[in-house]
Amino acid sequence: MGFSTIDVAIVIVYMIVSAWAGSRIGGQQKNTTDYFLGGRSIPWYAVAFSIVATETSVLTFIGIPSISYGGNMTFLQLVLGYVVGRVLVAAILIPAYYRGEMNTAYHFLGERFGQRMRQTASVTFMGTRLLADGVRLFATAIPLALIIKGSGVFTGLSNAEFYAISILLIGIFTMFYTYFGGIRSVIWMDVIQLAIYMGGAVLAGILILNKLPDGFASVSQWAADDNKLQWFYSGMDLTFAEFIRAPYTFLTAVIGGAIFSLASHGTDQLIVQRVLTCKDQASSKKAMIASGFAVFVQILIFLVLGVMLFAYYQGVSYQELGLSRGDGIFPKYIVEDMPSGVSGLIVAALFAAAMSTLSSSLSSLSSAVVLDLYVPLAGAGKSEEELLRVSRKVTLGWGVALVGAALLFIILEGNQKVVEVALGIASYTYGGLLGVFLLGLIHKRVGETEAIIGFFAALLTMGVVIQTVDIAWPLFTVVGGLTTIVVGVLAYQVVKK
Repeated sequence: MGFSTIDVAIVIVYMIVSAWAGSRIGGQQKNTTDYFLGGRSIPWYAVAFSIVATETSVLTFIGIPSISYGGNMTFLQLVLGYVVGRVLVAAILIPAYYRGEMNTAYHFLGERFGQRMRQTASVTFMGTRLLADGVRLFATAIPLALIIKGSGVFTGLSNAEFYAISILLIGIFTMFYTYFGGIRSVIWMDVIQLAIYMGGAVLAGILILNKLPDGFASVSQWAADDNKLQWFYSGMDLTFAEFIRAPYTFLTAVIGGAIFSLASHGTDQLIVQRVLTCKDQASSKKAMIASGFAVFVQILIFLVLGVMLFAYYQGVSYQELGLSRGDGIFPKYIVEDMPSGVSGLIVAALFAAAMSTLSSSLSSLSSAVVLDLYVPLAGAGKSEEELLRVSRKVTLGWGVALVGAALLFIILEGNQKVVEVALGIASYTYGGLLGVFLLGLIHKRVGETEAIIGFFAALLTMGVVIQTVDIAWPLFTVVGGLTTIVVGVLAYQVVKK
């Protein structure tokens, strides 16, 4: 038992093979449509699985089991909202992206309002991604570093050095295949990596059941005693002040989760880029809706895994297990209780999740720079070969920037406020972005200036709300979206007069 040299070798081989395979899968690209949109020929099912892999990080892999270990399965109510939100994306936003030859999420805003609005939204997306994914890469490196450190294979290094090694490993190997393979490589590697890390989670569950005296009957017994399998909670027993702060009551979770998913999957280039790789609107809709049901199954598996771990450790708290955080439960099991060789496969699965998230960020960021900024502002007269070379250089540049941001957060690790702000940065911007998209769809006369006013009003409002108002986080996007629409319409009324 325990993490061994064999396990380390498995992880290293996996990283090398992934980088090589990813660079080969992408094939030859002739232009930016090939590089950023896969020639608009990616099968819908691959896109659906890629969406799921993209929104899954190492934090999901280790964090979701800790939710059910320390509580129950009411988090599923939020995931129900995610499914509803993706149906809304398919019904409302995807048709808008197929009115013309759209190549980014913000192309629609340029067509509807003007290039200033397109570029404002695109730059906002870039800032959001740099901060959010930089800190996500840093946070991803923490459990990986702790697993490697706990193995005892490497000694004499500080925590910061272990973090840096993990960040550089993930960053360098991912940059390699994203640089050469483009979005086609990213999507197909997402599919492979999703299979690997979900297979790892299922394998972990099987090993836990084999260790329990009565298999799943033991899990059911422990779950029943502590009400671990509860998934529905109305929150009707709470006061209004308590209800508005609780994130996992049914109405808050489903409505807030649906609006959040409508924003994250309908206005974020990270996801929209994928649906635009499909051959037509119908395929894009199928990919989006299928991803909702797939992510529901995925989260359900991780939550059940947390309940299995609760039975395995006989219901003791994570503090009694010598852990400082609840999300250390699964890594503890991986390092201490999995057979040699299997631990390496699971850690390889964690690296798979990390590489999937990072590669998606690199491709979406570079596509936004090239297609939303470079081509409209400086790309006139450039050949497709020149634009493709620029695209690859921009991809590499974003890779360096994200790795640099993640390394910076090692220094800021002690400043918890900085880290929390970066992790929650999407909460500041998603509402405004969603509001602008909806404003463009529902109010045909609102112009670019009014839309920009509404957008920045939402950003300012969210800065105040998040810092001073105690409400459940799934409601942040609702507040931001409504602010954009209301202020945009009011600004139009003033301008019209």
